Amino acid sequence: MKLDINGQLHEVDAPADMPLLWAIRDLVGLTGTKYGCGAGLCGACTVHVDGAPTRSCLMPVSAVAGKKITTIEAIGHTPLGKKVQEAWIAEDVPQCGYCQSGQIMSAVALLHTKPAPNDEDINSAMNGNLCRCGTYNRIRKAIHRAAGT
Repeated sequence: MKLDINGQLHEVDAPADMPLLWAIRDLVGLTGTKYGCGAGLCGACTVHVDGAPTRSCLMPVSAVAGKKITTIEAIGHTPLGKKVQEAWIAEDVPQCGYCQSGQIMSAVALLHTKPAPNDEDINSAMNGNLCRCGTYNRIRKAIHRAAGT
């Protein structure tokens, strides 16, 4: 099966029902996308599939063949992704950092569809991205900073 990950085609030998997360991490070797809960509830495994935030722990590789997959390793190569990453640093968002790749991927997807979100928009888009360290206020500030709001 061929997967388009971060603009590169990767030939992977995987069962059709293998979660995309494991193909990304174990077969392709990109470890920025994290395993959190395995049930799509925590958001640590969030990637973009054709631009949409997607829980890669639930998505079978067979469902993404022919689609464009973007991981945290490449999000900073886009102007919006770079802006979000810079805002994350400026607002000192990460504490332990484990959830941050999924948080950033969800934030970039939000700002792509809603460039000037309010707090309600942010809360809605980031719902389901859990941070055990509780950096939610800094995450919100970083998203506002990246949006210029």
